[in-house]
Amino acid sequence: MSNISPLIEVNDLIKHYGLVIALNGVSITVNPGEVVCLLGDNGAGKSTLIKTLAGVHKPTDGEFNVEGNPVDFNSPREALDAGIATVYQDLAMIPLMSITRNFFMGREPTKGVGPFKYIDFDHADKVTREEMLKIGIDIRDPQQAVGTLSGGERQCVAIARAVYFGAKVLILDEPTSALGVAQTSMVLKYINQVRKKGLGVIFITHNVRHAYAVGDRFTILNRGATLGTYSKDEIEIDALQNLMAGGKELQQLSDELGGTI
Repeated sequence: MSNISPLIEVNDLIKHYGLVIALNGVSITVNPGEVVCLLGDNGAGKSTLIKTLAGVHKPTDGEFNVEGNPVDFNSPREALDAGIATVYQDLAMIPLMSITRNFFMGREPTKGVGPFKYIDFDHADKVTREEMLKIGIDIRDPQQAVGTLSGGERQCVAIARAVYFGAKVLILDEPTSALGVAQTSMVLKYINQVRKKGLGVIFITHNVRHAYAVGDRFTILNRGATLGTYSKDEIEIDALQNLMAGGKELQQLSDELGGTI
């Protein structure tokens, strides 16, 4: 196990926007079959970090290795080709288009040759239905608009799409925000399935309880720097909550108000 390189290893990552320091020495490691939760309040640097890992921004300084090799992505396509897939909150889906078209967007399977090529919808529908069935979602008609699915089901479509197209690392940006209890449970169960397949997952969230349900390790960001990284057996959920910015203040306020927060 010790001979296996981490899927992602970032050391002292720094990102400046002019005089603004967005990241000031962030370090994070993601191993195969591991969920690393990235926690922090608004302005902690989570969005900048994931966009840097995803090839949207180039770091100002620091080390960034993928499977033991240094990388310098110039675009999100390069990150995707290296196996790093990011599922953003908006999911990059078109609600009025079918589930199949969203699943294969930009990578549609085709039949025919030259100018006579056309999309092989039979194959695409079959794959879409099979991949969703693997995670317990029965889509009777893959041609239905993706907008007819619940928020949790759409999250699962986006994650299943990334897994199907060969992602080694999944970066999930607040996947459970604005979801109900049942839909959140669906997404967390699927994250657990993905982990068991040997993928690495970076799970960005404000919700410590959601993170604690599936996380193996927890990295806390504060003002663009790594406040600490803890494995599940090293830290209790309440201590993790207090490490997030404002945690102690909220607890103190809650005590003053008789535990109503």
